[in-house]
Amino acid sequence: MEVLRDLLRYDRRFLIGFIITVLVLLVFPLSLLSPYEPTARRVVPTNLPPSWEYPLGTNALGQDIAWNLIFAVRNTLIIGLLSALLSRMIATFNGLISGYIGGVTDRVLSTITDSLIVLPRLPILVFLSFVMRGQLSIWGIALILAFLDWAWPSKRYRSQVLSLREREFTETALFSGMSTFSVVTREHLPFLVPYIMADVISGFIWAMGMEITLSVLGLTSLSIPTIGTMIYWANYYQAILRGIWWWIGPPVVVAIATVIAFYLLSVSLSEFLDPRTRLQRIKVRPEMG
Repeated sequence: MEVLRDLLRYDRRFLIGFIITVLVLLVFPLSLLSPYEPTARRVVPTNLPPSWEYPLGTNALGQDIAWNLIFAVRNTLIIGLLSALLSRMIATFNGLISGYIGGVTDRVLSTITDSLIVLPRLPILVFLSFVMRGQLSIWGIALILAFLDWAWPSKRYRSQVLSLREREFTETALFSGMSTFSVVTREHLPFLVPYIMADVISGFIWAMGMEITLSVLGLTSLSIPTIGTMIYWANYYQAILRGIWWWIGPPVVVAIATVIAFYLLSVSLSEFLDPRTRLQRIKVRPEMG
C-alpha cells in the first residue's frame, strides 16, 4: 500500500494510468447489470444516434452500443489478462529452472525458447485463427497468445538468474541445506518480481492488440463481443460511410485509452522499481523537504 501511495502521490503518469484503468475495470461489475444477453441482437431499434435512452446509440444489429461496449471491453480485458498472466508464469518457471540448473537442462530449454523467439508470431496467429475460424473462444485465444508470448521474457529472467546464481547469498542458501526449489522460489524469485510486473503489463498490451487485429480480420468467433469484433461489424456495415460514427468511435477510443493507461503504468512501475531511479528519489526528497 505504501508503494501505491507513493506512486499516486509523486508520479503523475501512474496517477493518470491508474484512474483510466479503474474506470475501464468498472465494466466487470457493470456487465452484471445489463438487461441484455452479451450476444443478443434485434433487441432495440437499429441505427439510432446517441440519446438519453441510448447514451451511445444503437447499431445495425439492433444492439445498445453502450451495453455492447461494456461486454466487449470486459471480454478483451479477460483475453489480455489471461494471456499475460499465463505467459509470464511459463516464462518465470522456464527462466528460473534454465538459469539456475544450467547444463543439459539449460541447453534444452534455451533451444526451445530461442526457437519460439525466431518464429514470426503474427503469421502464425493468422494461420491458426484461419484454420480454427469461428471456433476460437475467449479462453482459446488467450491460450494461443500466451503460448506465443512467453519466450522473450523468459530469456530476460534467465539472464537475471544466471547472475543471481553466482551471488554469495545463493551459496549460503545451498550450504544451509535448502533444496533447488526453495532456492529459486525464496532467494531468486523476489528479484524477478519487478521485471514480471512490468512484463505482465506489456504482455497485456500485446495480447489486446493481437485480439483486435485478429477480430478485425474476421478470424475469431464474431458472435463473441470484443473490441475487435465491434470494429469488425462496424466496418462490415460501413458505419463510417453511412455516418454511424457512434458505432465505431467508442471501441476505438476505449482501446486507445486502455493502451495508453497500461503503458503509463508500465513505464512508471519500471522506473519506480529500478534501484538507480529509486536512489535519485531518495536524494531529491530530503532536498525538497
